[in-house]
Amino acid sequence: MTVKPYADDASKREQVERMFDNISPRYDLLNRLCSLGIDQGWRRKTMQELAKEPVDQLLDVATGTADLAIMGADLAKHVIGADISQGMLDQGSVKIDKAGMASRIELVQADAAELPFAEATFDAVTVAFGVRNFEVLENGIRGMARVLKPGGRLLVLEFSNPQRAPFKQLFRFYFHHVMPLIGKLVSRDNAAYSYLPESVDAFPQGNAFLAVLKRCGLKEGKARTLTFGVATLYVARK
Repeated sequence: MTVKPYADDASKREQVERMFDNISPRYDLLNRLCSLGIDQGWRRKTMQELAKEPVDQLLDVATGTADLAIMGADLAKHVIGADISQGMLDQGSVKIDKAGMASRIELVQADAAELPFAEATFDAVTVAFGVRNFEVLENGIRGMARVLKPGGRLLVLEFSNPQRAPFKQLFRFYFHHVMPLIGKLVSRDNAAYSYLPESVDAFPQGNAFLAVLKRCGLKEGKARTLTFGVATLYVARK
């Protein structure tokens, strides 16, 4: 079943773009509030994994407000951040300017399934908390794999559901009841932070997602759970 943010007839892609445009001015604040700042630690762990091999050209898909792209600029010579939401890209552009990295990070509005780059362009592709928002998951994965160089790596950071009690029950209550309330109050979008836990529940996790990566032509897939399984870092190679 396809999970969408809003109860109208627009496509998931259109709804996701609209949702992120709506919440973009408060997105970073909400991330810090809802995750208690832990999300930045997860991004740093993703960068630690990326740093294990040299990276010249880096693509960050679903870059949002460019947190991961800015971190990646410390490792790669050139970074491109792609996102379908212009509102999010506008917020990211401000942060990039403040960080003094405008000459090293380029932002483009693009869908993962239709990336405007030639095949085998990038040494690595990263995506944080974005793949579950793809209209068709495998199309987005294949789109990212297409622009990877042979031997290049895809790093996917995504939410997951903890499996061990009592953290499983505590997290589920927070994720499904407390966080959506915080999101509604701060973002003023009643649907956005109800969509988040619903989309995580519907997303293939662990071995199921590794199987998706394999079907899309990627190999050497591995998964590393973070913070009791609240998030998972997936790594695969073209």
